[in-house]
Amino acid sequence: MANVSQETMMFKRNREKAPVEQTIREVCEALKEKGYNPKDQLVGYLLSGDPTYITSFKDARNKLRQYERYELVEELLESYLSGIKK
Repeated sequence: MANVSQETMMFKRNREKAPVEQTIREVCEALKEKGYNPKDQLVGYLLSGDPTYITSFKDARNKLRQYERYELVEELLESYLSGIKK
């Protein structure tokens, strides 16, 4: 009989993620192309966690969901703070 572990195995995908900044830009472009206000839609998503605020056009929803919401907020805050330092 084979020696089978009783522990749960974790499967981790090694997929490359685009940089957060690039992803946010791509999502904003997709939202604009569909006629949405990117700022309003991103705020709705970040506050609620509801992915339906983000269009699935150009795979924008899936791209954004690769990241935790806090990672998106960190990137936005970092970008804002670096802009006001100048």
